[in-house]
Amino acid sequence: MKTLSHVEARQAYDRVGEKLDALPYYEDRATDELAQCGDFAAARSVFEFGCGTGRFAARLLRDHLPETARYRAVDQSTTMVRVARAALAPFGERVEIAQSDGEPPSDQPSESFERFVSTFVFDLLSEEDIALVLEQAHRMLRPSGLLCLAGLSTGSTPLSRLSARVWASVHRLRPTLVLGCRPIELIPLLPVCDWHITHHVQLTPLGLPAEVVVAERR
Repeated sequence: MKTLSHVEARQAYDRVGEKLDALPYYEDRATDELAQCGDFAAARSVFEFGCGTGRFAARLLRDHLPETARYRAVDQSTTMVRVARAALAPFGERVEIAQSDGEPPSDQPSESFERFVSTFVFDLLSEEDIALVLEQAHRMLRPSGLLCLAGLSTGSTPLSRLSARVWASVHRLRPTLVLGCRPIELIPLLPVCDWHITHHVQLTPLGLPAEVVVAERR
């Protein structure tokens, strides 16, 4: 299935970035689950690929991470980076937000983070790009570090599967209408030689399918 280019995705999220938090309810169920199951209380360093408005980062920093934990995040949207920096400014030097070109974060040091987070981003990417991001996540995480993912899924109930099929049809016709997102299954994308799944759940907030995966770096 064709996905938006990095330039097209940046343009789409630059247009709508400031409005996304007005309708957070669909993502909340999945990010609630991820916050509870990612063992963030034990993490001293977190990297987020595609931080959006910084809403999830702010929650982790406020409610789950140790006060000494550092948080580095990237996003390719100029609007998102600006909004996230404003939202996370109260956390001071603990946080660094950088604008990326949408490519996998190959410039980050190896084995330098204990959590690699990405929520509702993989469903924007091609399978080739997802594989490259996962390679970098594995390299960047310390041994036994956790990969923490959430995203739009293909569904686990009749209603959620129908919703996913409708969404996928819209994406095929005009991907910009759904901001480039399409339903995917995360588990088959994780090489078993690299990752041990420690938590996996399918959710159906508002009848729409979402998936949460936590995997330990082997």
